[in-house]
Amino acid sequence: MNDKLVEDVRSAVAVLAHPWTPMDVAAALVDLGQVASDALVLAVVEELRRTSLGAGRLEPLLGIDGVTDVLVNGPDQVFIDRGRGLEATQVRFTGEEELRSLAVRLAAGVGRRLDDGCPWVDARLPDGTRFHAVLDVLAQPGTCLSLRVPARRRLSLDDWVAGGGMTPGCARILTEVLDRRLAFLVTGGTGTGKTTLLSSLLSRLPGDQRVVVVEDSRELTLDHPHWVSLEARAANSEGRGEVSLTQLVRQSLRMRPDRVVLGEVRGAELRDLLMALNTGHEGGCGTVHANGVAEVTARLEALAALGGLSRDAARAQIVAALDVVIHLRRTAVGRMVSQIGVLTGDAERLEVEIALTWDDDGLARRGPGYRRLAELVGEEALEETGSDGFVSDVEIPVEEPRRTWDDEPERPAVEDLLVDLPGPAADARRRS
Repeated sequence: MNDKLVEDVRSAVAVLAHPWTPMDVAAALVDLGQVASDALVLAVVEELRRTSLGAGRLEPLLGIDGVTDVLVNGPDQVFIDRGRGLEATQVRFTGEEELRSLAVRLAAGVGRRLDDGCPWVDARLPDGTRFHAVLDVLAQPGTCLSLRVPARRRLSLDDWVAGGGMTPGCARILTEVLDRRLAFLVTGGTGTGKTTLLSSLLSRLPGDQRVVVVEDSRELTLDHPHWVSLEARAANSEGRGEVSLTQLVRQSLRMRPDRVVLGEVRGAELRDLLMALNTGHEGGCGTVHANGVAEVTARLEALAALGGLSRDAARAQIVAALDVVIHLRRTAVGRMVSQIGVLTGDAERLEVEIALTWDDDGLARRGPGYRRLAELVGEEALEETGSDGFVSDVEIPVEEPRRTWDDEPERPAVEDLLVDLPGPAADARRRS
């Protein structure tokens, strides 16, 4: 299909005083000097609808099984993430104008402004897709879009085990963490599956427990009969109507929760969550972005400081409120639980001691926090922890932070990212 022809027809029917029809498309083709055959009219109509509804050219990518993110860097660079790292696609826009129009249309569809005066937007589309855009006035090589696709089905812990995301022994430990109402955090880098794992864990809770979830942007979906989701709200164009995570955490405590869940801990709301966990709300949980277990404490201290807590007060609150850290990382075959740690210390010292570490083959090794984890979940839960039913008696050394929590993570070489989707260009590259 000739992209210029489609754009010319789009411009012609856009000025009509009524919604366009196939007859209008045929008339526009004739005016453009084309032979309006049935096949051509049908092809143009389908292309107009495909690029005018939903996510336009990106819609087919959103429907690929396993896709969690679609990322656009200008009109010529479109990537997807299926859990194995970024993969380049063959999708291209005709130019910056088409890409910008798509971004503006998606924003307008959810009542949000996106123009040169307000060149970015963060919103949730009607189907639950999280949508972020930055226009080309700020971004190069052009307008940038980020689409986070909601899970099409909820994964159970059994699914994680079957997919190699954890061993059966690890699943048993996590079940004990839930049953014993231990407070825990799921940590990991971007796109490691933190939200997905948290959803899987919370879906195992008994149906008579009331779960209240607080999120900046709604992503958690639970297979549970009694859960409530509270979503923060940005201020309107007049600077009014903002509802913060801190306010929602406080409101959640008045809703008789059995479990208070903070989808992602990223600011001053941590203070209110810690206060809730330290005043009788057992079994609370959330996610935190961290590139390693050893970096979690520095990250939490920094976030608590945003809530006005001193370092000593933050450490005392954190070690009293939280019990377990579950860390995820990417491997060559997907996402997996790689470490479980326990929080130890006092107002003067706070650290996460690694209790168990799994390698890519599911073999487990004990760490300095193993005895403390056994006290928390029971000795029986730690039997047959690894994929071969064996836990190495060799303790691993205490992990030292390789970088501060806000440093850039290491990135793979560009060549490792360019995994082609099926298409003519990909076939040509393989032949060469």
